[in-house]
Amino acid sequence: MTAGALQAANRIWMAPLTRNRADADGTPNDLNVEYYRQRAGSGVLITEGSQPSAVGQGYINTAGVVDDANEAGWKRVADAVHADGGQLVVQFMHAGRISHTDNNGGRRPVSSTGKAAAGEMFTADGMKPHTTPRALETAELPGVAAEFADAASRAVRAGVDGVELHAANGYLLHQFLADGVNDRTDSYGGSPENRARFVVDVAKATAEAIGADRVGIRISPGHPFNDVTEDDLSVYETLVAQLAELNLAYLHVLAEADDPIVAKLKAIWPATFVLNTGFGVEDDRDELERLIADGLADAVTVGRPFLANPDLVERWTRGAPLNEPNPDTFYGGGAEGYTDYPRLAG
Repeated sequence: MTAGALQAANRIWMAPLTRNRADADGTPNDLNVEYYRQRAGSGVLITEGSQPSAVGQGYINTAGVVDDANEAGWKRVADAVHADGGQLVVQFMHAGRISHTDNNGGRRPVSSTGKAAAGEMFTADGMKPHTTPRALETAELPGVAAEFADAASRAVRAGVDGVELHAANGYLLHQFLADGVNDRTDSYGGSPENRARFVVDVAKATAEAIGADRVGIRISPGHPFNDVTEDDLSVYETLVAQLAELNLAYLHVLAEADDPIVAKLKAIWPATFVLNTGFGVEDDRDELERLIADGLADAVTVGRPFLANPDLVERWTRGAPLNEPNPDTFYGGGAEGYTDYPRLAG
């Protein structure tokens, strides 16, 4: 199947999965190269959320697309994935207020709001409350959009096949969409059109930098995560209608398959529609196959099974048993629980 410029060998795509194993400066390393190479059999391999700017870093040891060293690291990943026949999309995750100054070089996080997020962030010194962010000034927003565009240019120079804008799960772009977080009184707050505006601006800037056919976007309408407590679903209909005019490669929606918002957005979206039906839940092969057969999705993204099964597509194709992932090794560490899961023999 095709999705813009992407040439997917199958409709089982790997979902973005934060693993916290990049170098401290955000550069993908040998472990990351091997991890992604092993999973090149997914239709499209969407990477862990990677910060497009230094202030956008939320967590320790997340990958970045910020400087020359990061770019060189992603080139090694892209070359390895392509050598095994895969397609690589780097997800851009600007954490916004889901951050701590200990994790991003002492920078004060930025957001749609000046309100701190509830909850805590893991730091080198243990759990700490999220740092209170600074609300971005209206005049600053084009510069933030340009940071996404610059990171996209770096990613494409590194050889990746596309980028995904992370407008889900309570991170910066979602912070503008969610009425429970966005308390702005300028043209980027209030009405659905205003709350969608910044995400559309970022998508336009990114598309202009690398071509719309290399840009996807992920949204999670109504998903209560990272202190998103109110999410007006009408914002998403407005957002998707505007994004549809940009001819992006795909729309990636995190929602239960029977949620009415899925059918509504699918009817609005003219291009490849990618569905992720769970967050921390088991993916059922037969159910995912039905979603594609019934036309509810053009492709599906799968998370946890890919952690422990680098050859997941082959296992599902052959009806082979799956390895069980070890939650103790999900975040941080070395090869254990990252690149040491066995493949099928023969």
